[in-house]
Amino acid sequence: MLLYVGNDIISTERIKEMYMKHKEKFLNRIYTEKEIEYCNSKGENKFCSYAARFAAKEAIFKAISSKIDNKYDISWRDIEVLNDKSGKPHASVKNVDCTIDISLSHEKEYAIATAIAVFE
Repeated sequence: MLLYVGNDIISTERIKEMYMKHKEKFLNRIYTEKEIEYCNSKGENKFCSYAARFAAKEAIFKAISSKIDNKYDISWRDIEVLNDKSGKPHASVKNVDCTIDISLSHEKEYAIATAIAVFE
């Protein structure tokens, strides 16, 4: 078993600015439909949720990057970060055979994520 760790931090304002500049084009490039639905359900806090998922995708990519042949084989939307019924975030990556555990945190200005990828 091999463990790989990645982490990332991002400004919530940066995500909001990208959205204000590119609108749906930005969202549809980075997030899946389920992620967009979840984040939009958070009302005024939606950009915190978008930022946390962005940070998670970056952290996951960092954790799995040494195990993939070509970094361009994985797109933003190939990584999906959702929450289970109890609110715990979980992630999946298309075409990568590993288990991923993630932790997300956010507050008004920043979001941070840590990912641990387990390869058998």
